[in-house]
Amino acid sequence: MLLVTPTSELPPVWIGVDVGGTKVLAGAIADDGRVLRNARRATPGRRVEVAQVEEAVSEAVHAAAAGAEILGVGLAAAGFVDAARERVVFAPHLPWQGDGVRARLSERWGVPVVLDNDANCAALAEWTYGAARAAGSAIVVTMGTGIGGAILLGGRLVRGANGMAGEFGHMQVVPGGHPCECGGRGCWEQYSSGSALVRNARGLMSEQPSVLDEVTGGNPDLVTGPMVTAAAEDGDLAARQAIVSVGEWLGTGLANLVAALDPEVVVVGGGVSAAGDRLLEPARQALERSLVGAAHRAVPSLLPALLGPEAGIVGAAEMARQDAQRR
Repeated sequence: MLLVTPTSELPPVWIGVDVGGTKVLAGAIADDGRVLRNARRATPGRRVEVAQVEEAVSEAVHAAAAGAEILGVGLAAAGFVDAARERVVFAPHLPWQGDGVRARLSERWGVPVVLDNDANCAALAEWTYGAARAAGSAIVVTMGTGIGGAILLGGRLVRGANGMAGEFGHMQVVPGGHPCECGGRGCWEQYSSGSALVRNARGLMSEQPSVLDEVTGGNPDLVTGPMVTAAAEDGDLAARQAIVSVGEWLGTGLANLVAALDPEVVVVGGGVSAAGDRLLEPARQALERSLVGAAHRAVPSLLPALLGPEAGIVGAAEMARQDAQRR
């Protein structure tokens, strides 16, 4: 049971939690969106008991609170969340499948809990405090283990009839392509995500000398996304080529989204966005090259998320705060 009785003189806080494919990140968030404290725990993965994931989440929440009174918790889940925001209907990278996560965790912790898709939370943060703040409409794409996304129109998140709008990562871009954890093949996130970045780098390591060989002792199975980004900064050709490939696929997929939704701005966040313009410049070029009528329209600005990997927890906490204000 999470202790919600304050055990310190710290002011009360809203807690945001981002539950991804490889980690849990929780943060105590100030009313102006600043992250006061955060705590990270490893996500056990999809093939373990739900209780293990929820224990990691609880530990992170408790650590981020640091004894302060918890006013409410916003939970950003890497999966499909139903329209009522009660259940995780499907989570390709986590064991939640149809569970009533919100009510169960609220009862366990003894505080109000709100639940939404992680990309929706990140988008709300960028809309409220970050790169999309001045935009009338925006698409937000989050690139982590997979791809998440959100649509913002007129100051509101577009969730769709089933609550599943913005699941861009599972658009099929290559029929019969790479298998995806969702059960399909050729999904966009298999070509433009942290997983795709690592796969590209591993393949390139076998074709040319790379700093990654030294870092991993020649074992490509040890390569991680942050390693690839760091190697690219050090001038490693294989790492840079891996990032360019992911960027080009990013721009190609974005061209389809822009053609359908015509947003004013596109914001890219998530862990992979740490590659900066090494990722975004080839994406911009591919977007302009692939977008129908690009010469006859204003191509939306493609911007890095300002809140970085903490956007999910900031947005989740903001949802909890807004929900409390409406009650």
